[in-house]
Amino acid sequence: MCKFLIQPLCIILAAAQLRAADPAWRSKSTAEWTEQDAKEILSTSPWSKTTTAVIMRRRTEDELRMAGQMGQPRGVGNENVDAKGTTGIKASLKSQNAPVTADHSVQSGSQPIALRLRWENAFPVRVAELKAHEVEPPTSEDGYRIAVYGLPVPDGDAGSDAKQPVHLKNLAALKRPGRKDVKPVNVEVFQRDSEMVVVYLFPLSAEITEKDGHVDFQAQIGRVTIDQSFDLTQMTFEGKLEL
Repeated sequence: MCKFLIQPLCIILAAAQLRAADPAWRSKSTAEWTEQDAKEILSTSPWSKTTTAVIMRRRTEDELRMAGQMGQPRGVGNENVDAKGTTGIKASLKSQNAPVTADHSVQSGSQPIALRLRWENAFPVRVAELKAHEVEPPTSEDGYRIAVYGLPVPDGDAGSDAKQPVHLKNLAALKRPGRKDVKPVNVEVFQRDSEMVVVYLFPLSAEITEKDGHVDFQAQIGRVTIDQSFDLTQMTFEGKLEL
């Protein structure tokens, strides 16, 4: 008798634990979402993640010369991305007792940078932005829109390099297991307060579904490289995949 009672009890307890693990907004209608719910959706949810990107080291003068470039690249992802106060020299240079040069002295090693990624066209995100009084990036085209927040503002005119968005298109993709990579059809760069926002638009013809399991967003913005996975099975709302 006890054995027959234990199994249903375990199932009930497990279900209760799963419900407790869900964020509060999951059990509410959008009309009931509070501003705190909205902020949570915009910062920590299946559609919004903080990712640790990597700032690649600066290239040396010789490397730049071989690539046909003069001076360090400028613009978003290149300027003001290095950690302030960085004074270390690469370990390999120390071990070789190499002379310290402008290229190899300050801020020349790879460094982490925290960025925020968000699927802007997902219905929960759009509602949350209204609730939190947060202005979404001013792009209106249909598609899968992924915004990258938190990039430092470069020196001078942040939008002066008209070629940069075109260049960024070639350095980004959505990747799924066993399927062809999806390239963005458009990239736009904006300044919002004290940060830069880069928005990638991917075509709806990619037909991302729950069956894909997960999708990886990979991009390079200047010296900043991003590689973040999203669990598609968690990106549903009211029974529908929201991207």
